[in-house]
Amino acid sequence: MIYLDNSATSPIDEEVRDAMLPYLSEEFGNPSSKYYCKATNAKAAVEEAREKVAKLIGAKPEEIIFTAGATESTNFIIKGYLDYRKYYGDGKNHVITSLVEHKATLNTCRYLNGELYSNNDPTISLFGEKKRVDRGFEASFVGVTSNGEISVEEIEKAINENTALVSMIYVNNEIGSISDVSSVSKICKRHNIALHSDLTQALGKLEIDVKKLGIDYASCSAHKIYGPKGIGAVYMKSDAYGIAPITAFMHGGEQEYGYRAGTHAVHNIVGFGKAAEIALRDMKKNEAHIQKLDELLLRGIASIDGIHTTVDVSKRIPGIVSIVVEKEDFHNERFIKKISEEVALSTGSACSAGEPSYVIQALGLGDKVAKVLRVSINKFTTESDINEFLKVLKAEI
Repeated sequence: MIYLDNSATSPIDEEVRDAMLPYLSEEFGNPSSKYYCKATNAKAAVEEAREKVAKLIGAKPEEIIFTAGATESTNFIIKGYLDYRKYYGDGKNHVITSLVEHKATLNTCRYLNGELYSNNDPTISLFGEKKRVDRGFEASFVGVTSNGEISVEEIEKAINENTALVSMIYVNNEIGSISDVSSVSKICKRHNIALHSDLTQALGKLEIDVKKLGIDYASCSAHKIYGPKGIGAVYMKSDAYGIAPITAFMHGGEQEYGYRAGTHAVHNIVGFGKAAEIALRDMKKNEAHIQKLDELLLRGIASIDGIHTTVDVSKRIPGIVSIVVEKEDFHNERFIKKISEEVALSTGSACSAGEPSYVIQALGLGDKVAKVLRVSINKFTTESDINEFLKVLKAEI
């Protein structure tokens, strides 16, 4: 099978798998235990992985908190920071985000805004009532340009006297557009607003320095950089005393500096650390490889009548290509199902599968939602894979 759905998940690197295996067998210790070697070995492995993840994004090791994935990380940051600011700080309770965020951000903000309690039905309760509740927080959602760029001007306009946090995706998971995080950071600093960025699709693909970008909080996961599923991280900028102003999300034990309770999944943490190490080591090589395949794919698409990209390709990260098939009777879901034995790709975000893409709608392409395909490339993708996919696409179009 030709695998072109890497924005959904990536295959695990053999080096990562090999690094994890001892912690699934003989090195099974709990890092929260003390003194004996299996516990201390596990603790050392967790801290080594923390250093590697921190290095990948230009952070200090003590600013990294391990979670179960980017979705948990995003929930922790948005809910935790707003809770702390409202109840332990200056009382501010307003968050600003965009209409093209990952569902983890959008639904968290909508939850705080009193719009939903469940992820699959935003309006109707178990009792059949359409109800909005007051959870004590407010959220604003800003639009984007036709290229999917989050408008810096719109974010500044949305700021009010109660704004505490801005949350924005760095690289969009459906169209690959890159947000101007640095400019938003400068605005946030002027207004004493914290900035959170979802780094999931940028991690390991772009050089990231959270200090230079001016990010206060960030979320990411391992399985988009050839690591295991079920493990993610939070970056939390610490203050002069090494403390981040945020309320714990998972309550219980004192793991992860007291911010995230629960026994460490050491094997997954080790895998994340190894994946981060490899990503940093091979970034230039992988970037050149993916760029080359991206160009091959775009040339092939340009040669097929009735197909074009959804956004300006110069304004997105190489390796994520969103295309529109203008053929009248084309339907993306039917197409990907038909070719599923040969090619794996998607219509958009895996976390929004089964519903029309709100990202494509936000671009002003609501009438094209059923004609959009997302092709995403990884470091293992070959020229042959791209050429074979183009043949399949031409044959079906």
